[in-house]
Amino acid sequence: MKLVSWNVNGIRASVKKGFTDVVSDFDADVFCVQETKAQDDQVAEALEELHGYELYCNSAERKGYSGTAILSKEKPLSFTVDMGKKEHDAEGRITHAEYEHFHFVNVYVPNSGSGLKRLDYRQQWDKDFTAYLKKLSESKPLVITGDFNVAHTENDLANPKSNYNKTSGFTQVEIDGLDTMIKELDLVDSFRA
Repeated sequence: MKLVSWNVNGIRASVKKGFTDVVSDFDADVFCVQETKAQDDQVAEALEELHGYELYCNSAERKGYSGTAILSKEKPLSFTVDMGKKEHDAEGRITHAEYEHFHFVNVYVPNSGSGLKRLDYRQQWDKDFTAYLKKLSESKPLVITGDFNVAHTENDLANPKSNYNKTSGFTQVEIDGLDTMIKELDLVDSFRA
């Protein structure tokens, strides 16, 4: 299967800039987007000209914020949203499609915010998201894609030393969160591989 993931930073703006042509050109079996910044009905309306895909989306309660969607050529066996934790499930950050041989999770991980104000929240999110994925992995293998909002290694930044533990996405807490997820779930980071 050909799988594509893209943080679009606003689906409606992306459509105006040729999003549907990009999806058609990739011709992926599954195309995931993060940060749709639209309600489910607005995502559907924005993508109404896109044919050949089933649309599954999850919007934030707050309008114009966050949101994820999966476009799939094949109808999944099931589709769910969120991880079942009230403190995390209002932001539309998880879409999950179950296929015959694997679980496919599209995620837009929250960042720790300006001044690292949400770092404690982010740390809890990472733990809860890892537990959610562990539960899914009990029945089938996982494929996870999305925007993890972390610079996982120094190679991901131009100036790692001046940003370390000062910049959202490059704190040891966030790095450890992704490391733990990869190790506990025995995942392969396909980008690195």
